[in-house]
Amino acid sequence: MTSTQKAHIVFQPSGKSGEFTHGTKVLDAARELGVNIESVCGGRGICGKCQISVATGQFAKFAITSHEDNLSPRGAIEQRYDEKRGLAEDRRLSCTAQIEGNLVIDVPSASIIAGQTIRKDGSTAGMVRNPALKLCYVELTAPDMNTPIGDADRLKEEIEKTFDINSLHIPFNLIHKIQATLAKSDWKVTACVDMSGQTPEIIALFPGFTDVLMGVAVDIGSTTVAAHLVDLMDGKILATAGRANPQIRFGEDLMSRVSYVMMNDDGQQKLTTSIRQCINELVDELLETSDRERAHLLEAVFVANPVMQHLFLGLDPTPLGLAPFNPAISSAVRTLANDLDLNLGDGAQIYFLPIVAGHVGADAAAVIRSERPELENDPVLIVDVGTNAEIMLWDGAKIYAASSPTGPALEGAEISSGQRAAPGAIERIRIDKGTLQPRYQIIGSSLWSNEEGFAEATIKTGVTGLCGSAIVEIVGEMLRAGIVSPDGIIRAPANASEEKRLIPNGRTFSYVVKQDGSHLDGTHLDGPHLAITQNDIRAIQLAKSALYAGVKLLLDKAGLQSISDIRLAGAFGSYIDTPYALLLGLIPDTEHERVKGVGNAAGQGALMALLDMSERTKIEQLVLEIEKIETALEPEFQTHFVNAMGIPNSVDPFIATRKHFAMAPLEVRATSGAKKRRGGRRSR
Repeated sequence: MTSTQKAHIVFQPSGKSGEFTHGTKVLDAARELGVNIESVCGGRGICGKCQISVATGQFAKFAITSHEDNLSPRGAIEQRYDEKRGLAEDRRLSCTAQIEGNLVIDVPSASIIAGQTIRKDGSTAGMVRNPALKLCYVELTAPDMNTPIGDADRLKEEIEKTFDINSLHIPFNLIHKIQATLAKSDWKVTACVDMSGQTPEIIALFPGFTDVLMGVAVDIGSTTVAAHLVDLMDGKILATAGRANPQIRFGEDLMSRVSYVMMNDDGQQKLTTSIRQCINELVDELLETSDRERAHLLEAVFVANPVMQHLFLGLDPTPLGLAPFNPAISSAVRTLANDLDLNLGDGAQIYFLPIVAGHVGADAAAVIRSERPELENDPVLIVDVGTNAEIMLWDGAKIYAASSPTGPALEGAEISSGQRAAPGAIERIRIDKGTLQPRYQIIGSSLWSNEEGFAEATIKTGVTGLCGSAIVEIVGEMLRAGIVSPDGIIRAPANASEEKRLIPNGRTFSYVVKQDGSHLDGTHLDGPHLAITQNDIRAIQLAKSALYAGVKLLLDKAGLQSISDIRLAGAFGSYIDTPYALLLGLIPDTEHERVKGVGNAAGQGALMALLDMSERTKIEQLVLEIEKIETALEPEFQTHFVNAMGIPNSVDPFIATRKHFAMAPLEVRATSGAKKRRGGRRSR
C-alpha cells in the first residue's frame, strides 16, 4: 500500500522547498523543484555524483526538525558503492535514498550541475605592497668550539644585524626545528618574520634561499565566500575562488543561524566547522589552481559581518540576536591559523579586521577603506547589497554606518522561481506592455529569448529560474506593464489572451514567465515552470523596504534629503541594472547615471590589509570614528519601512526615476504627513 503521508523538504543552498510523499527518492524531489543534482549514471547508484547530506536539528524558519532518520536506511546500492569507492558517513546517494520525514538537505558544490556562479572579482592594481611578513635570508658559519652560542641565538643575531630588526623573538615551538634546518641546508636559511606586532617574530624557517611568500584575502559573506591567493612578493593575484557559504543549510539569513545556535546544543560547533571547512577547501582549490606549495602560504586576512565573524572565530553569536547586540570582541584579531583549524603553512598567521558594531561588520569597514568616501567634497552613499545589507553614508563631515536585515529574497532565495546566480538563471528580463510577453537573457548566453538560436544556445543549461538581478528587473517591468500596482498587487487578466500570463493562484494571481518545458508561444525550452506569485512580490517588497528604511535613517541623521553619489558594492549590487534598482525603490531617487557598481569592495579592502600592514592601523582607527546607527532601536525605521513598501515608494516622489521611465508623477496621499527636509550637503 502506497503511503500518502507527506514531508516538507528544503534543499540548500538553493532554498527551494516542497511537500513530498514518503517514499519519494530525494533525486526525484530535487528534479521536481528544479534543483539540478548531477547524476551521470542516470540514477543507477554507480557514478556517485548525486551525493547529498542531511542538515540535522531544529529549523525555526522552516518550522521543522531535520534528522538523518528521516531518510531511508542505506540499502544494497549504497553499501556496494561504499565498498567500491567509499561513501562518507554523512553522505547519501540521492538516487536511492527515500524521504521518510521532514528534511533540510545540503547539496554539495560537487553534486550541483553548473554550480553557483560566485561573482567576486578582485584586483591589486595600484595598491601599496608593504606586507606584514618579511623574508630574511641569512648564511651562518658552521658552529665550532670557539663560538659556544646556541644556533637559535646565532640565527637571531644574524637576522637582526643583516635586516636591521630589533628585539627579534623566536617562539618556543620553532626552536626545536632550527638546528636540524640549519644543518641540512649548509647553515643557509630563509626566515619568515612577522613585522606586524610590537615585537618582530619568526613564524617559519625554510632551508636555503626562497623568495616565495603568499597570503590569502577572504570575504566571508552570508551567502558566498570569496578568496584571493596573492603573491606577497609582487602583489599579484595568483588565483581566485568562491563558493556558496555552507552555513546556508542552517539558515538563509543571519538571525536564522543565530536561532539555530540557540535551539541546538551543537549548533555553534556545526556552523563553525562548516565555515572553516569551506575556507580550507577554498585554500586547497587556490593552491591547486596556482600550482603553489602550502608551506609558503603564511598569511590570511578576513572580513565578514559580525555574526559570520563570531561563528568563524568560534565565538557565541547569540548576544548579537538580542539587545544591546554586544559582540564578544570588536577590535582586530591576530592569531595562529592552527588555532582556527585552518590548513595553511606551518606557522601561518591570520588577521581579522575589526568590526564597527554589533550589526555592522569588518566587511563594512573594508568597504569604506576601499572606497575612501571621505576624500569626496559631496555626500556619498555606499550600499553593500546582500542578505544583510551594510549601509554607509559620508555627509561631508562624518561617516555613518548601519546594517539592515534584507534577507535572501533579493538574491533569489525564498522566491518561488528564484535561484542563486548560476548558468541557466535569468539575469535580464523585459515585458511587452501590450502582449505581456516576456523576453529574457540567461547567465551563459548573450542572446535574448526572442532571438533566433536561443533554444539551441541554452540546451545544456536550460532556463532554470530568476537570479537576483532579474528579480529586481521583473518587479519594475511588471509595474511598467500594469501587471502589478504601486501597492504591489498582481491584477487579474483583463481578457482571454492575458489568461495565459495572469493565472489564478488561490485568491491571488501569478505572472507566468515560462511554462514547464516551453514558452507560451510553443517554443520548447528545458527547465521548470517559472512564475512570479503574489507572495514573491510581498517578499521582495519587505526586503527592499528594509534596505530603503535603513538608508533613510542615515540620511535623517545627516540632515540630508537627497543624495547624488550612490555606490552599490558586493557581487549582487554590481550586477543590478541601476535604473531598475531605482524603480524598485531599493535606493533613494537620483539620475541613474549617478549610481554605479563598485564590485566586491569588501574583498578589495581585505586585499589592501593583506598587502599593506599600515592599512590595518588605518582601518582600526577608522572604525572608532564611524557613527553607528542601530536600526532596530530607531523609532523612525518603521515609518520609513511602511512608506517604502510602495513601488518605488508611497511617499517619496522619485521624480528622476519616473521621468526616466516616462511614468506619471506620484499622487501624494493627503494623510501621509511626510516631513520635508532640506536637501544638499550637510552644513559643517
